[in-house]
Amino acid sequence: MSIRPLVLGLALALAACQSPRSTPPGSQGQQQLAPQAPVAKIGGQTITAAQLDDVVKKDLKQLEQQYQEQIYELKRRALEQMVQKQVFEAKAKAAGVSVDALIDREVVQKLPEPDDAEVKALYDGAVAQGQKLPPLEQVKPSIVRFIKGQKGQEVLAKYYEGLKKEMGVEVLLPAYVPPKVEVAATGPSKGPADAPVTIVEFSDFQCPYCVRAEPTVKEVVAAYPGKIRLVYRDYPLPSHTLAPKAAEAAHCAEDQGKYWEMHDRLFAAAGKLEVDDLKGYAKELGLDTAKFTACLDSGQKAALVASNKKAGDDAGVNGTPAFFINGRLVSGAQPAEAFKQVIDAELGAKK
Repeated sequence: MSIRPLVLGLALALAACQSPRSTPPGSQGQQQLAPQAPVAKIGGQTITAAQLDDVVKKDLKQLEQQYQEQIYELKRRALEQMVQKQVFEAKAKAAGVSVDALIDREVVQKLPEPDDAEVKALYDGAVAQGQKLPPLEQVKPSIVRFIKGQKGQEVLAKYYEGLKKEMGVEVLLPAYVPPKVEVAATGPSKGPADAPVTIVEFSDFQCPYCVRAEPTVKEVVAAYPGKIRLVYRDYPLPSHTLAPKAAEAAHCAEDQGKYWEMHDRLFAAAGKLEVDDLKGYAKELGLDTAKFTACLDSGQKAALVASNKKAGDDAGVNGTPAFFINGRLVSGAQPAEAFKQVIDAELGAKK
């Protein structure tokens, strides 16, 4: 069995989930224009550089954030590969063998041969997915090599982790911390007004990822008693046609002191967010249904929902959920550790 592909495979695994490269913001060759400089004329109308900048500012913020994160990822991957190289070379030198010989001895020779049931299961699975394959006996050697290659990657990765522990390897590169963005913490909130950490959540009641994120948000807030203020702001996505009215319903409930009760009920609604559903939830929560109905039917909260959406746009939000932890973006339904990493850094900075 070839040894080099295993080493290469480990390096590729360490570099997985890469973002496409983008041109750095502020690249050379971009002309800086005065705000009132014309960039286009249509008849007697002029489009200025300031108007153009206003249209693209959201995308520019996203590009800046992506670029900074890509710089960090480039350094992190390069560091991991440097560590990997030195660890294997040091172990091979101590054993008096080459790196290839070390991996052959410690990984390749220890790989068990796949049994017939394992080979057949992989073959049958590929056929079930619509792949047109020759008879099993013709492709069996290739399947065996594939299975051993997959297992080899797993064994090599575990061996490498063991070597790092054995050698006391410490990776001291600080974790990536997103740049800060100014986001107004206005709206329904939980937690002390003077909490050292404020999380502004832009979310959508019809978004399944937002639903998935809610238990994590509660877990994170509970993990830092008295240290987090959570602010909820609406960001109904264009594809979620029921989300704007659901957001209005939450603010109508807020008028009667039950915003968070409605907030939780909407996220538990499993997508049932038609107007009649919203009115039914108001009744469940013991609201004055006449007042709630008048508020919802009048659309008086639509402007508030729209202003929250615009605030999200201005901050660079392009999907939900999006969380700004003291202005630092955590995007998507991330695990609790992703929140805690930023929160711990913020709390440490305030000590």
